[in-house]
Formats: sequence, structure tokens, C-alpha cells
Amino acid sequence: MTSDTQAQTQAQTAGSCCSGSSASAGGCAEAGAVTTVYTVTGMTCGHCEGAVSEEVSALPGISSVTAEAATGKVTVVSAAPLDEEAVRAAVDEAGYELTGRA
Repeated sequence: MTSDTQAQTQAQTAGSCCSGSSASAGGCAEAGAVTTVYTVTGMTCGHCEGAVSEEVSALPGISSVTAEAATGKVTVVSAAPLDEEAVRAAVDEAGYELTGRA
């Protein structure tokens, strides 16, 4: 790898907070992104978290979803504000109930 290529690679990865494990933990949001936290009832385990995350992630414009069974909170990062009824329908499809915004 040439020094020019190394410098380009370092510049690309240094500017991206989403290149590591923090992205999956909800630690990174793109500029202009909207973060919304919802309360969902019925989640009791990791499988529940995965089911909710999978359904909500399928909505258009979603960049990340973090569901926490222990707190009942689902944090959604999206490109624009979401239609709460669409989120409610996705949570319902997963078998749980969205009770509103946290």
C-alpha cells in the first residue's frame, strides 16, 4: 500500500464514527438524523428485541434500531421524522405493543 493510499484510507475511517461497534450500539447518528425513543410493552428477552428491531428496521429511512427489553425502550434513528402509526404497525407485526413515545 502506498503512503497516499494509506492516508486516504485513514482519512475515510477516521471521519466515520459508524465504522466500529458503536454503530450497532446506537452510538452513531448521521448528520440531520432524527432519533426517536418509543415505549413497547411485552418484550422480555433478546429474541423479543430482535423481532422488534427487524420489523422496525424494514421501514423506509431507518438507519438504526436499538430495542431494550429490560426498559421497554426502542430507539430509532431515521433520516426524517417517522409516521408513528407505521412504527406501531411494525411493532404490532412483531407481536408487541407500541404504547407511545418515551
